[in-house]
Formats: sequence, structure tokens, C-alpha cells
Amino acid sequence: MSTFSLPNTQPEIPVHLCHDLSKDQLLSFPAFKTWISTLQHSLSTQQNASHTFHSTPYRLRKIEIQSVDFFGGKRLGFVKLQAEVSNDCGEKLPGAVFLRGGSVGMMLILQPDDVPEHTENEKQVILTLQPRIPAGSLSLAELPAGMLDDSGTFSGAAAKEIAEETGLEIPADDLVNLTELALPAASDENDEQLQRAVYPSPGGCDEYIPLFLWQKRVPREQLREWQGKLTGLREHGEKITLMLCPLDQVWKYGGRDGKVLAAYALFCGLRRDGKIK
Repeated sequence: MSTFSLPNTQPEIPVHLCHDLSKDQLLSFPAFKTWISTLQHSLSTQQNASHTFHSTPYRLRKIEIQSVDFFGGKRLGFVKLQAEVSNDCGEKLPGAVFLRGGSVGMMLILQPDDVPEHTENEKQVILTLQPRIPAGSLSLAELPAGMLDDSGTFSGAAAKEIAEETGLEIPADDLVNLTELALPAASDENDEQLQRAVYPSPGGCDEYIPLFLWQKRVPREQLREWQGKLTGLREHGEKITLMLCPLDQVWKYGGRDGKVLAAYALFCGLRRDGKIK
């Protein structure tokens, strides 16, 4: 195990590495870079006299990398670390962190094109069903999750399944960023600079998920065909499949998935406030 000092910090903050991780690998890991810059900025806001912790500020004392996982044997995927954050009175903040970085969630809504526009009539939401071993499930219903590729197009396993089953591809120009519309950006240096995204498990994980909306009107016959096909039933050995769910019932069918509940709440709130149609 080796140790180095976090760059550009005074007083120095030691970082203790596990045996299979190098300094360069950690410092170039996007999730670590985002997490450490966000934390350091939040700690710096304690300098403001109105901050709750101004009189006895907390600071980051050290970081211990406990374990890592590599994807495909080469690309750093997950980092488990312990951050010691305390004040001069010896009071500590919980610092167990699982770093995995951000992803995106997509609320994909289809509606027959023969119903009046800007209404909720007959809207259907696409959900995925797939194994989620951390949840102990082999068939968890959730919003499609993945990433935005370099062109801004939704990509990943769920996007591939949607394209294969429906022929639908989801370009960046058609996306509405629900979280960006709902969550205000930092107004000055005294504000924390968190991601404009949902944090599903902030007590232990850095993961943040911007939630996007994509609505499309399709021919009724096409939607009826998909409704008969996208039932959530998987063929033998199939790992991921799709189902269509009525919009007003999605909180029930997808209620175990935080992305579903957050996206539905944002969708309803933003519609009520007139920010989306």
C-alpha cells in the first residue's frame, strides 16, 4: 500500500491507496475528480460567517482507499473509500463512500397521435425489467438507465433493447432535462455546487442521476402492437426486457425504483408549474 498527498491542498491531505490502485488511476477516475472537487467546495463554504459550521468548521483530514473494481480488467469502475472529515473538537462526519459516478435515467412516454395534444390521455411509459443483484432481484421494474454518448444520444443496454424492440432511437435534441428545469443552479460561491441531478443514496454513494423526459406521439396501431409485445415477459435466458405502463399507474408498477418516483414527481410538478407541456 502506498500513500501520496492530494494535489493542491494545504494542509496536506494524505491518500492511502490499496495495493491494486495507482495514484494516476485514482486521480484520473472521473467519479473521484467530481466527488473531491464537490466536497472541497462544500467545505470551503464554511468560511461564510452565516454557515452552520462556521465556528467549528470541518475539514478533510485523510482518505483511505479500501477496495476497487475494474471493468473488463482494465477500466476503473467502482472505488470504496473512507474519508475522515472532522473538526478541531474531534467531531466526525460519516465518511464511508462508494464511488461510481453519474448515469442518466429516461422517462420515455408514448401517446397515440389521434388524441388531443398536451393532454395526459392514454400516455404509456416504457419500463425495463432486468436482474439487479445488489437489490437481490432478478426482475426489477425501473426507468431505462444508461448514459449520454459523445453525440448526446441516450445509449447503453436499455437504449439498445429499446431500439431493437421498437426501432426508437432517442436523440439529444428531443430530450427535456427534468432535473435541470426543477433544481436551481448555484447562485454564488457560498452555495454548494452539487450536480443538478437526483442523488438516490447520498448516505453512502456519490451516484447522481440527471432525469430526462422524451415524449413521442405514435400511430395508434403501432402503440397497440407494442402494448401486445412489450409485456415484461422474458423469453428463456433473456436478461432485459421492456413493458409499457400507463402513465398514471407508473408510481405503482415502478415504485421500487427511485428513478421512477423522482421522474414522475418532477414531471407532475413541472407540468403544474407550466414549465413542460
